[in-house]
Amino acid sequence: MTGFLFELTFFLAAPVWFLMILAPGWRVTERVAASPLTVLPLLALWAVLAAPVLPELWTAVSSPDIDTFRELAALANGAGAIWAQIIAWDLLLGQWMYREGRRLDISPFLMAPLLLLTILLSPIALPLFLAVRAWRMRAADTL
Repeated sequence: MTGFLFELTFFLAAPVWFLMILAPGWRVTERVAASPLTVLPLLALWAVLAAPVLPELWTAVSSPDIDTFRELAALANGAGAIWAQIIAWDLLLGQWMYREGRRLDISPFLMAPLLLLTILLSPIALPLFLAVRAWRMRAADTL
């Protein structure tokens, strides 16, 4: 069951990602991306995965050290809860990037790879997007 929930996590986020990447100008995409409610199913899934390992999770976050975190991640539900949290965070980050890209009129051909990279490696995608955003804001101020 945990394996299924782990897989389900991405599939709950995927429709929002597909809209932002493949249909960025569609009005529905703009409404969906503007809503923080998109992460609620992911957070519900996080709760289901986290509940059985709540004591271990609490220990890992209230007194963090690498060994405690490693023990949590070694548990199937612990790894699943961590994954659901990452997917939810990445989705919120991607939605913000999408909205900023639209606001600043950044080309969808530039935003699509940035959003795809956010799905895969958000710690790399965010600084790249921030650089593009700063460049675009500077260019807009010059006009």
